[in-house]
Order: sequence, then C-alpha cells, then structure tokens
Amino acid sequence: MAVPAEVAGPCIELSYVDAVHGRLRRPLRDCVTGRFEDVEPVRTFRWSRGERHFPGWYWAATTGLHVGFESWLERDRLLLMDFDPSVVGIGSQPFWLHWHDGERERRHAPDYFVRRADGSAVVVDVRADGGIEPKDAEAFEMTRLLCAQAGWRFERVGTPEAVLLANVRWLSRYRHPRCLHHPVAARLREVFAAPGPLMVGADAAGDRLLTLPVLFHLLWIQDLTSEEMTVELLGPRTIVHWANGAGR
Repeated sequence: MAVPAEVAGPCIELSYVDAVHGRLRRPLRDCVTGRFEDVEPVRTFRWSRGERHFPGWYWAATTGLHVGFESWLERDRLLLMDFDPSVVGIGSQPFWLHWHDGERERRHAPDYFVRRADGSAVVVDVRADGGIEPKDAEAFEMTRLLCAQAGWRFERVGTPEAVLLANVRWLSRYRHPRCLHHPVAARLREVFAAPGPLMVGADAAGDRLLTLPVLFHLLWIQDLTSEEMTVELLGPRTIVHWANGAGR
C-alpha cells in the first residue's frame, strides 16, 4: 500500500476538471497550489430508482454556489462545513488521486476539498465509522499520506453529534443573506449585548414574525451565539448573546 517518498513525485498524479482546458492529469507535486475548492466535480452525481444513497446539490452560503453530495451523511457534513466561519471555500469530488500499489494503478476521489481563511487546505472523506471496509481504510490512509506530501491536511469524518447537527440544520433554513434585515439585526445585537432567552430577546426587538428570521440568520453567521448549541436543541429559553465580532 505505501508509496516510497523517493518515488512519490513523478509516480503520484492528480486528475481534475479545469474550467478552461477540460480534464487534466498532472503530477501531485505540480498541483499543491491549485484552487481545488473551485473546480468542477470529477464524478457525476446520479439519481436512479432504488438507490440506497441520496445524492443532491446544496446551496452553500460560504460560496454562494451549489455543492454536490452523494449521501445524507455527506450533506450533513457539508452543512457543518458551511456553518464553520473558518471555511471560505468548498469543492465536492475535486479530483482523482492516482498511485500504483506495486501491482496495479489505484485511484481515489475524496469527497471534499476545503479552503480555510488562513489559506490552508483540508481534504475530507466522509464515511461512518461502521461503514469502512478494508479497501476504504487503505484508500483513506493513502490519501492521508499523499495529502501530507502536498501540504494539505486530511480528515476522515463520520456521523456528526446529533444535537449540534439538528441545530445547524434548523439555522441553515435562514442562511441566505435575504434573511438579514439590517435595522432589525442592529436591534437584536443591542438586545443580546447582555445574554438572555431567545424568545424574550426576539420580542424585545420587535414583532417576532420579523425578528426571528433575522435572529436565526445572525446565529447562522455567528454574530450571535449560544453555548447550548451542542448540548440542547434551540428553543424559546435558549440563552443567546452577542459574539463580539467572532462570526463572519
């Protein structure tokens, strides 16, 4: 399985879809500065009757673009990446990694390429802990080794924590910028300058039919926050406070 470091340069290749030149295949060492968060997926997202997987497209507030997913688990992880303020770019199925295992050529397409605000890159594979076959574990380990050579971090992530995911799913309904009404947002920031219950603050800022969508959007962009997000479902009594500029 392992590829010796001394032959990794010319023997390890990466193929991807370039917007101008179409499909390209190049040595990995020539691709380390590539913006793979912006490339087209190397695989087509297909729908067919009777499939166990549920592919689709998710509109990411981070990029303003649709990002593909091939399962509900990938979509859940995509939601959490979109919610993460340190993430500034997300590309799905960004490339094929090609290597030779000593007997035959192998390849693997990671699920996501993520760009962080500090310029670093993370290659992400999504697979539940109980769903990893030996061949998958081998591909993930090789991907980790090759990403290290490129200066990218690799993460294999599984099922998210249920409470946090439920809260982020709810907030994602209000992720679009159209939910941001600036005068209402200013009032909510004033109200929650001191921590207080969610619904009490929404009512204090005005008519809740107008203030709640804005409040949920501010929680999505993390201008407002709550320490209870990971342990308790959002509700009228959730304590909310201003994040002091820690959001987006």
